[in-house]
Amino acid sequence: MDIRSLELFQHLASSLHFSKTAESMFVSPSTLSRSIQRLEEECGTTLFVRDNRKVKLTAAGSKLLGFSQQILSEWKKVKWQLQQEHQQLQGELSLFCSVTASQSHLPSLLDNFRHKYPQVEIKLSTGDPALSVSKVMQQEVDAAIAIHTPDFPSELKFLSLGEIPLLLIAPKDTLINRLEQVDWRQHSFILPDSGPSKRIVHHWFAEQGIRPRIYAKVAGNETIVSMVALGCGLGIVPEIVLDHSTIGQKVNRIALDDIEPYQLGLCCLRKRAEEPAIQALFNC
Repeated sequence: MDIRSLELFQHLASSLHFSKTAESMFVSPSTLSRSIQRLEEECGTTLFVRDNRKVKLTAAGSKLLGFSQQILSEWKKVKWQLQQEHQQLQGELSLFCSVTASQSHLPSLLDNFRHKYPQVEIKLSTGDPALSVSKVMQQEVDAAIAIHTPDFPSELKFLSLGEIPLLLIAPKDTLINRLEQVDWRQHSFILPDSGPSKRIVHHWFAEQGIRPRIYAKVAGNETIVSMVALGCGLGIVPEIVLDHSTIGQKVNRIALDDIEPYQLGLCCLRKRAEEPAIQALFNC
């Protein structure tokens, strides 16, 4: 049993897809299969149940996953410490954030980090911000820019990067520029179907005693902006989404003083917070 085998096993345990793991870890499918078979021989038990359509972790595989996560975390920590004794901080640091956050908050953070630690290779992936927490929890990435919520996992360390206000938006041709101009009986509303906005928007409507006419429920703030720009109805989105949207100028922005803002921040697993690369990022 070696470090590389545990790394391949851990990635496969997360992806549950041999081809995806082989591609992501830069090995051939046959090499990956042989590595897993060797692990199973060493453990004396089956780690994955697999057929032509799906892969599933066995109970034994789940136990080995906990062990591998601990070993790999400790190995990274020791490796960084050994490197620091002889040379400047180096290695890899994987990050995840939304496309919007990669434009609004990440540049200043990484500019400072790369200036201090030029030999650390940054691996950035972007996607739905609702995935940020799960990707860190499953150790698919070292850290992520995420939105703090009431049910934010206690296993995660969170460093605030600031508050993001949410705005009501309306199509330009409606000439609506103030909340008092909105007739909730006449205007349709586009609701967020997932993510932190869903809870915040529903709570705001409940506090205001408003039952909106729902035009659609959609995923993604960018989709809401697009639909409002097309005249489908009103919506509520974070200000930074509008600031970095190519069609943000096609909607009217209306401030909402009494709506909960996003709490945006950097997060990582508490048990990994002292790993040198992660600690260096948080210190920046």
